[in-house]
Amino acid sequence: MSDEHGSVFDGLLGGDSSQWAFGTGFEDPLAGVDTTTPDGVHPAELAAYCLMLGDDALIMSQRLSEWCSRAPDLEEDIALANMALDLLGQARLLLARAAAADPGVVPALPEGSPVPPEDALAFFRDDREFRNVRLAEVANGDFAHVVVRLLLFSTARLALLERLRTSRDRVLAAVAAKGVKEVTYHRDWAGRWFLTLARGTEESHRRLLAALDALWPLRGELVAAHPLERALAEAGVGVDPAALGEEVDAVLDQVLAVSGVPRPERGDLAGVGGRTGRDGLHTEELSRLLAEMQVVARAHPGGRW
Repeated sequence: MSDEHGSVFDGLLGGDSSQWAFGTGFEDPLAGVDTTTPDGVHPAELAAYCLMLGDDALIMSQRLSEWCSRAPDLEEDIALANMALDLLGQARLLLARAAAADPGVVPALPEGSPVPPEDALAFFRDDREFRNVRLAEVANGDFAHVVVRLLLFSTARLALLERLRTSRDRVLAAVAAKGVKEVTYHRDWAGRWFLTLARGTEESHRRLLAALDALWPLRGELVAAHPLERALAEAGVGVDPAALGEEVDAVLDQVLAVSGVPRPERGDLAGVGGRTGRDGLHTEELSRLLAEMQVVARAHPGGRW
């Protein structure tokens, strides 16, 4: 692998090593950003809100990444991987913002651990400490399932991010401004595939309807307001999801209509005692997902790579 000019790998380790997507020692993702909590907002409430939005992105990213090498063709395989990376980037910033607002939310690790706060939040919390909506966590099904899930999720998230761009919290506003461009693509990708499957073969149509029937009851949680979300919306920092319902329904109804698919009549999946994913109530699938996602970090909590 070498000649008179030297090894073809010469120079790979020179310069800025932060380019490598592995190991520890990454820069603080919020370095140089004003992380002061806006006036009138309790830091713990801001942190809890960031965990809600960050956990949605993190868990949805994990489910999308599970499609790597399994999509119908190479182009869609790459598309799903890129969308997973978009959401992972949002999750990293949002979890870092939660830790900056209230360091008390970060799990305690051995002294001197190299794990940054956002990674500690991702890898060292138990399922009851996660605040994501249940739509994000249910196990993957077939390709129609990922299309329907992404359509429901991205339609609601895009509506939320568009409003979050005016947040009084600078980090949330910046995450939203970048996220709008990313999630617009996610929604449009899912919408195009929804139409393709609906108007494709008899089998693709059948699978789409089955996925829609299974996932539709979980959509309500995306536009149901938790008391914390309402409080931060009133403070000009967050967004009240309940205010998004009409807009989200209009988009979904348009996709259903052009695809020739009737709107499902199934009601929303209820919580238990009024508790849902925002309160730490989850399906068994989240525990399984976290077991796989967190196993290496938990086995080597002080590891350096």
